[in-house]
Amino acid sequence: MLRFPSLLTRLTGAVAGMVLAAAAVATVAAPAQAATLTQVTNFGSNPGNLAMYAYRPDNLPAGAPAVVLLHGCTQNAAGYFANSGWQKFADQWKFALIVAQQSSANQPLSCFNWFVEQDITRGSGEALSIKQMVDHARNNYGTDARRVFVSGLSAGGGMSAVMLATYPDVFAAGSVVAGLPYRCSPPASTSTCQYSGVNKTPQQWGDLVRAAYPGHTGPRPRVAIWHGTSDSTVVPANATELRDQWTNVRGVSQTPTSTASLPANTSLEVYGNNDVRVYRVSGMGHGTPVDPGPGAEQCGTAAAYMLDTICSAYHDAVFFGLNGPTSPSPTPTASPTASPTASPTTAPTCVTASNYAHVAAGRAYQSGGYAYANGSNQRMGLYNTFHTSTLKQTGPNYWVIGC
Repeated sequence: MLRFPSLLTRLTGAVAGMVLAAAAVATVAAPAQAATLTQVTNFGSNPGNLAMYAYRPDNLPAGAPAVVLLHGCTQNAAGYFANSGWQKFADQWKFALIVAQQSSANQPLSCFNWFVEQDITRGSGEALSIKQMVDHARNNYGTDARRVFVSGLSAGGGMSAVMLATYPDVFAAGSVVAGLPYRCSPPASTSTCQYSGVNKTPQQWGDLVRAAYPGHTGPRPRVAIWHGTSDSTVVPANATELRDQWTNVRGVSQTPTSTASLPANTSLEVYGNNDVRVYRVSGMGHGTPVDPGPGAEQCGTAAAYMLDTICSAYHDAVFFGLNGPTSPSPTPTASPTASPTASPTTAPTCVTASNYAHVAAGRAYQSGGYAYANGSNQRMGLYNTFHTSTLKQTGPNYWVIGC
């Protein structure tokens, strides 16, 4: 059985020191009211022999979303959690993180087995183990079964594509970072997928996804794709093949409906009605894009395979619709003696920006030269940098004009 020989020779233990230093996060007891990454045992039959870690921000409300994170080769759960930037937005916007961990007992460099038949098939192996983690979170933490997402790097990106293909009834959307299309390998070799890319038609790629769960009749997940243009470990051609695969699955054209320029020489292509997004980071090598700093759109820590460019976690969280109010509105309390007064509520999320910026940030989409608010589909005016609109978020990925 092929055991990912090409990646074993390319990826070294450069990240080992970082992840060992971060591993204490998962084992040291935390004081009361201080959320920490915690290992979870007995979450299911676990046929893939994976480890589960969970992070629940303080005051996590019932019905919160959940995001599954899948690390790259030579990494582990604690290191990816500590450096990817996702914790910042989990704390800010109140959603749970489920961090799966591979072991060297399964794969010598702790790569998720995105290329092994038993691990990429619905109902078996590592894919089923990850699905059982989601079930455990729903049953024990009260997370919302309708708002489950997945994001992964490299081999974890390949496994993210596996989860979106095999469990479209579980995941609403996902992110593939420096990863590969579902079923690039097998049948192709891992080295061909990684270093050359495999060229198929969109229909052929889409058919592979549909065959992963042929009985599925509901919607398919939306997908964000990230890739560095100088990635020599997983060549950028894989981003284009991923685009072809998921635009076909979503039933939209392979021609973008809009494009935008983002920080760190990042280009964004939006397909359909925000069905698929492709981020190409110019000059970036193999890794997860992070952008250390205190800014609202900054996150993460630069480390091995964590590359200081742009905060991908922020853009993915917005794409997933997780950027809602930071806390639920207080419940009004009646007073028997005082005169009626307005109940305090959390201010809605309102953003004033150009229509071009709204589309680039995922609050709106463009069609026929006009911008439209996501969710409400209200027309905002011309899609350009000169026309300014104010949008208010009233639900996950649902925006209306005015505030």
